[in-house]
Amino acid sequence: MQHRTFNFATIVLLVGFYFVAVLSDATAEDKAFSLETTEHGKVLKTADGRTVFQYMVRKPAGTNLSANSTCCLFPVNTPKGTRIVDFAPGDHRHHRGVFLAWHAMEFSQRADFWGWGEMAPTDGCNIVNQGVDLVGSDESAAHLAIKNQWRIKQKTVMKERLAIDVRKMQAVFVIDLHFQLTPSVDLTIDQTAFGGFCVKSRQDGKRIFFNPQGEVKLPPPHHLKPETDWPSSPWYDYTIALDDGKTAGIAVMNHPDNPPTKWHNLLSIAMINPCIVANGPQKIKKGETLSLRYRLVVHDGRTPEKLLQTLWTAWRGA
Repeated sequence: MQHRTFNFATIVLLVGFYFVAVLSDATAEDKAFSLETTEHGKVLKTADGRTVFQYMVRKPAGTNLSANSTCCLFPVNTPKGTRIVDFAPGDHRHHRGVFLAWHAMEFSQRADFWGWGEMAPTDGCNIVNQGVDLVGSDESAAHLAIKNQWRIKQKTVMKERLAIDVRKMQAVFVIDLHFQLTPSVDLTIDQTAFGGFCVKSRQDGKRIFFNPQGEVKLPPPHHLKPETDWPSSPWYDYTIALDDGKTAGIAVMNHPDNPPTKWHNLLSIAMINPCIVANGPQKIKKGETLSLRYRLVVHDGRTPEKLLQTLWTAWRGA
């Protein structure tokens, strides 16, 4: 039998290779999206430390926000770090980043969780967060589970479960949001021109809307006239050439399983709003669940029309 011998230098080299392999495996495991607690909520970061968004649950001190509820995504950043949404701007102090609420709701009483206060009272209406958890992540994707309670004067009238899936792909952030809303009493959401899922974007630059047919030049809808809302479309993209020379944008996709939708999109206030009550009221029985799915595509540069269409086709069939 032939015996193999190792000198001291060989042993040291083999031990070195072993520790390098172990450290490499550990580093690979550490390369994942992370969720960090902040003063106002939870911040989702990529494996290389870039902020995708913050899920806000508490109002900042001295905030301009006039709505009772804070729960929203703010900031939302492009892959290159440009903030694309706004929070409580002077012209619409109740708007907050990316959020979901309505301003004309009937539970056992009238309620406005949007924060407008013109069609129903806002007093005592608040969306209260019950938890934001990172339930899975790797180098290219993250999965969050969020629970909220919709309360009128401390009484819970609806429970919200929100799943957020985030991916990095082809130099964009793809953010999928799945809302499940279950009222504890019969609920009617009135027919209105706006309300529901809303993206409040930045206004400091040259703005443009796109959809699958190209640049959109429709007249602005009227906030009291649902019939003036824009027609149904798989997606609308808002791109802005900022005053600092950067160009960035955010597209909103409306899943075909959602109720029939028209869009309350306004360049003047940088608002993207697929509205499920523009065609008529929504009625949800006690204990039933309203399911709503939306996709955000956050990008640097001009509207990536081909990529948006590819993402829409894949998402629609998923």
